[in-house]
Amino acid sequence: MEKTHIYIIRRYLLLLVGLAIMAFGVAFSIKASLGTSPISSVPYVVSLFAPLTVGTATIIMHCVFILLQILILRKKYHPIQLMQLPVAFFFGYLTDFGVWAVQGITCDHYLQQWLVCLIGIFLVAVGVSLEVKAGVVVLAGEGVVLAICKVLPVKFGYMKVGFDVTLVAIACVLSFVFTGRLQGVREGTVAAALLVGLIAKQLGKMLSKWKLEG
Repeated sequence: MEKTHIYIIRRYLLLLVGLAIMAFGVAFSIKASLGTSPISSVPYVVSLFAPLTVGTATIIMHCVFILLQILILRKKYHPIQLMQLPVAFFFGYLTDFGVWAVQGITCDHYLQQWLVCLIGIFLVAVGVSLEVKAGVVVLAGEGVVLAICKVLPVKFGYMKVGFDVTLVAIACVLSFVFTGRLQGVREGTVAAALLVGLIAKQLGKMLSKWKLEG
């Protein structure tokens, strides 16, 4: 029993580390000003015109995602998935901390912007791979995709792409409507959409050799 408790604690600690790294990845992406990752595009754009930080907007968005999961799955919704709520708060607050922590980094040239952007993409990928390795609870955004896949005959990969495209489209509309120009979605967003999954997959293969037991 004691070993089981230690095993579970290790998994949750790994999840928290992954979320922390992912939050800093988001912060680096924001700092680069080349567009954030699809999942962060909406909170970032909202923070530009509303009295909300990126982290607070992220928490609100995740709460909406949790509500959507409950509405989609209804009786099939497992209460354990409510663990996504404290995870959302942890991730949101850490994102704000990350944005504060990287504010001293300068990105005066386009090449510097790409360097910071790629660091952000890599950190997000590391965070995702650790989250998957932990295997305890997913972020609410992925939870919505999984919920939709349970009620519709669509593969997770295709639904994830469609979900990301939808978020980016929403971010673009909000940006044009409330700021008058396109912000938060640029070439860095496309790079993140293409590279995060590929890098996370390779890191996942490396992490598969690491056993959390014992």
